[in-house]
Amino acid sequence: MPQIIDLSHPMQNGMPIYPGTEAPNFEQATTIQANGYAEKRLTLFSHTGTHLDAPAHMLPQGASLSDLPPDRFMGPGCILDLRGMKEALPSDLEAYTPALEQSAFAILRTGWEQFWGTPEYFHPFPVLTEAAAIWLTGFNLFGIGTDAISVDEVDTNDYPIHHVFFTNGLIIVENLCNLEQLPRNGFDFQALPLPIVDGDGSPVRAIATVI
Repeated sequence: MPQIIDLSHPMQNGMPIYPGTEAPNFEQATTIQANGYAEKRLTLFSHTGTHLDAPAHMLPQGASLSDLPPDRFMGPGCILDLRGMKEALPSDLEAYTPALEQSAFAILRTGWEQFWGTPEYFHPFPVLTEAAAIWLTGFNLFGIGTDAISVDEVDTNDYPIHHVFFTNGLIIVENLCNLEQLPRNGFDFQALPLPIVDGDGSPVRAIATVI
């Protein structure tokens, strides 16, 4: 039987959010006792929690969620271990070439998921250099994932790594977790967004299937 690993953080009030973003609100709008059914009212930005960035997030003519077919959000994955690094160079990633050639998703393991819910989560985490990001676009990838809050440094003003991936048609999945449970490769990654028309991004339930 394949093993299913949940790579998504729980969504709740008080969860970490990108600096400057309005906090989400999960409110009990109706109850079984009062109304006969329960529903929550959700108020949140599209890039809350474990979420997917479409190119339309930053490119005026970039593909939106409704432009992308469902099969662009799933495929074979591999782990790129960036723990202990400040910035990863192309030479740091060359050993992963055989795995990348067989993958649709490259998942960056920075180790920062251990700081989820603490101020340290926003402190400098390992990132790719622009040259490393460009190097990765040489493979037939659908997207990049990370267990950090962003593929760019939090204090960036121009988001160079986002732009490299978006310009090349890749999607980005941020705030992943439980990456320590994954093998280096040999798993299928899925991060299905809500089908928002012209959507720039969406929370996802990201999972990995290990065979």
